[in-house]
Amino acid sequence: MSKIKTAFFCGNCGYESMKWIGKCPSCNEWNTFTEEVLDKGNPKEENWDNYTPDKRNTKTVALSDVVSNKEKRIITKDSELNRVLGGGIVPGSMVLVAGEPGIGKSTLFLQNGLLIDQLRILYISGEESEQQIKMRADRLKITNENFYLLTETATQTIFQEIKKLKPQLVIVDSIQTLQSNLIDSSAGSVSQIRECAAEFQKFAKETNTPVFLIGHITKDGAIAGPKILEHMVDTVLQFEGDRHYAYRILRTLKNRFGSTAELGIYEMTGEGMRIVSNPSEILIAQREEQLSGSAIAATLEGMRPLLIEVQALVTQSVYGTPQRTVSGFDLRRLQLLLAVLEKRGGFTFGMKDVFINIAGGIKVEDPSIDLAVICALLSSYEDVPLPAHICFAGEVGLNGEIRAVNRIEQRIAEAEKLGFEKIIVSRYNKKSFDPKAYKIQVLALSRVDEVYQQLF
Repeated sequence: MSKIKTAFFCGNCGYESMKWIGKCPSCNEWNTFTEEVLDKGNPKEENWDNYTPDKRNTKTVALSDVVSNKEKRIITKDSELNRVLGGGIVPGSMVLVAGEPGIGKSTLFLQNGLLIDQLRILYISGEESEQQIKMRADRLKITNENFYLLTETATQTIFQEIKKLKPQLVIVDSIQTLQSNLIDSSAGSVSQIRECAAEFQKFAKETNTPVFLIGHITKDGAIAGPKILEHMVDTVLQFEGDRHYAYRILRTLKNRFGSTAELGIYEMTGEGMRIVSNPSEILIAQREEQLSGSAIAATLEGMRPLLIEVQALVTQSVYGTPQRTVSGFDLRRLQLLLAVLEKRGGFTFGMKDVFINIAGGIKVEDPSIDLAVICALLSSYEDVPLPAHICFAGEVGLNGEIRAVNRIEQRIAEAEKLGFEKIIVSRYNKKSFDPKAYKIQVLALSRVDEVYQQLF
């Protein structure tokens, strides 16, 4: 009997050490090393050489001799998934999809697997039984004769079934539940995740079969498992949203075959994920009358322009310390904007409670929302509603100046498409667009006090 080999792995980044050390030399985290048993004496039984006649060329070639061909993509019926993947699924690619529990990852990819009826699809589930998946599929009301289920966690058994079925697309739910017989440690450990992902990567590249890996995230929001997992895959997608709201965002964090500035928006319904083709309409609240403290911002989420509603409430502070509460916005950014209004505008927010909410439950990091936040604050402060059919796009500096924002033409075009009559932008953006090219009135201002005089 051979001697059992053990090693220590960092639970944060996957760094391997032969002995326990307190501080990880790779990520500088303390007390993250755990001991795991390794059993690498067994030879790998998976051999994909005869799986497909397309054998890989292993000889050395000059870069100038390589012929660049545009990769053929699998176009799905989900336009949002096609968008975030860069135009469709690339054969032989590995895609990692991560998100919080209950956010809808399994539902989204079960739905997409059922919709792709031109391919033979294998859905591997290590978390749910066949009956549970069948119940969800019945709720989606989609039938597909080429869709196959496998409820298994042992990779050796999985690859035996893959050899029999020869699927054209594989979905794994989830990578943290799989267990390889080559590693003698529990499922979900650093070494198991790394080994299972390496086996699927070998399968995907040698058979030219796309593989989707659904993954968990930690309580800090990072993808669970070693950091090398994100390096191994071709694309990393983050599925996020507030579980108290129906809307979900599929965001690209890494993409070797397209842009990382894309995102898709879905609405969670009883019959699955509904594609939201025009998110601006749902992110602007529908109301009968104009109320104070509400402003519309023309922002960008990735490459997509969005119009969102910023709601502000300014009230007299009852307690000794005034409150600053935000939802979907950066609290430190709010404090900065309040300081600008105090110093440059002469408004006294020192004894006022200030509340900011981004309607629709989304989180915004685009600095171009600053001008809309300031106008919503002033509207609530003066208790005067802003004029109807007006929106804002501009970053606010510490001196009270309105700074230019990128891709202003897309923002103006989106506001015009949704029926707005006026948009206020920075004067320094005037070189970036032609005001005569739009039907909407574009008002270019340079300072916050000019905006106040224009509106109030």
